[in-house]
Amino acid sequence: MIVEMRIYHCAPTRLPALLDRFTTHTLGFFEKHGIEQIGFWTTLIGPSNHALTYMVKWDSLAEREQKWNAFQADADWIRIRAASEAEKPIIERIENHFLTPTSFSALR
Repeated sequence: MIVEMRIYHCAPTRLPALLDRFTTHTLGFFEKHGIEQIGFWTTLIGPSNHALTYMVKWDSLAEREQKWNAFQADADWIRIRAASEAEKPIIERIENHFLTPTSFSALR
């Protein structure tokens, strides 16, 4: 198992738009393309409260490449993402980490 942790750093005031896009659209595309989420978090205390952190589970990097590329190339997703950012961009930058569990991890 591989866990991908993604942190989306939003432009000021744009976190609500990102949360709405995930709730209304993105999670449906994840389901369509077989992307299994572990969880989503916003920052309660930290350097910025304009971030969304989430984790998804993969069996392998090959599975991730196949499913993520299909999601990113989905014409409906491309259209919806563009429409959600028509007024102004939502995300300033993305951090991406691939994690593997230790032998003593509760999640393996």
